[in-house]
Formats: sequence, structure tokens, C-alpha cells
Amino acid sequence: MHQILVYADSLSWGIIPDTRQRFRFDQRWPGVMELALASAGMPVRVIENCLNGRRTVWEDPFKAGRNGLQGLDSCIEMNSPLSLVILLLGTNDFQSMHGYNAWHSAQGLGALISAIRGAPIEPGMPVPPILMVAPPPLQKAKGAIAPKFEGCESRALGLTAAIEALARERACQFFDAGSVTPTSRVDGVHLDEDQHRRLGEALARTVNTLLLQEQNKTA
Repeated sequence: MHQILVYADSLSWGIIPDTRQRFRFDQRWPGVMELALASAGMPVRVIENCLNGRRTVWEDPFKAGRNGLQGLDSCIEMNSPLSLVILLLGTNDFQSMHGYNAWHSAQGLGALISAIRGAPIEPGMPVPPILMVAPPPLQKAKGAIAPKFEGCESRALGLTAAIEALARERACQFFDAGSVTPTSRVDGVHLDEDQHRRLGEALARTVNTLLLQEQNKTA
């Protein structure tokens, strides 16, 4: 059985837009992906490490522990051996209290790649391949989160292209979530239930191919 770590934020934690509630595991995309892979004959265990408000490498001035770089190497160590790490981060770098742009966010993701590849895993365990998933382009934020994400749609322009270029430069796999779904109709930032389903099903196909390729390398 393959172990896959999803290291991400509220888009993957499965927050129900404009609430503080959470979609069930089989409704949020990591669960949809796990179930679809199992149905395709590729049994996996998806390990969700998804934290609301997580940035790439920056702190939240109002909530502790949102710097995605802190503890990532230990997370890789404690969950090894891993067949794949999926990174879906960047959205929270564009909260209104920050002045970052797409280039800054991509640099943050680059630091996360280095932490994953430098983690102190046990001898003989594989350094896991990384699938970088670009979040869907942000829309104008609506509802309760509007002040927190004011202007995010402008600051995040170019993020998908920046992540794709980084993935190519650092020899990671890349998937554009915006190619299968926009952000929520409700709040413009997160994902609605049907969008989780589309993303999970699409990623299941991509991950299945990646895992088969890795199996063939070691066969």
C-alpha cells in the first residue's frame, strides 16, 4: 500500500465555504482521491496534514503555527516511507495582511521542496517525489472572509505559472487545479463540494499514473 502525504491548507482541509464546518473525508478532495485510487486497484493511504491558514513560509500575525516550513521535515520523517508528497499551498500568502506576490509565494514553495528533500528519514527509505498543485485562481473574496482576503485576486496573479516554472526547475510533478475547477461560488477562495469531487477525481488519475511510473522504475 502506498502512503501519500497531502501537505496543504483549508482548501484541502475541506472547510465548507462561509462556515467553520468541514466536509466529510469522502467529500473533500483527498478522500475522493483515495477512494478513486482504491477503486482503480491502486490502494493508498492518504495522510492529511492540512491546516487552515497555513502559508508557505510566513507567519500569521494573529494565529500561531501557520508557517508551513516549521516542522515539515519532522512531518516527512514521522510518516515515512512515503510514495508521494502533494503540496497544495499558496492561497494564504495573499491574505490582506501580507504584501506578497506570485514570485514570493513560489519562492516559499521552493523552501518547502528543500525541506522535504532534506528531511532526516531513516536509511534506505526513499526521498519521496513531490506533486505541486497550483490552487485555482483566486476570485474576489465574499462573505465572512472578505476582509481577510481583500485584494487577493490581484496579488495572486501569475501564481499558477510561477508554480509550474518552479516545478520544472526543481524536477517536481505539476498539476493545475484551475484546469478542472474554479474557486468556490460562495466565498471565491475555497472549494464547494462538487469542486472537491472534480479535483479529487482528476488528481486520482494523475497520481495513479505517477505511482505506476515509480513502480516501473523499481521493477
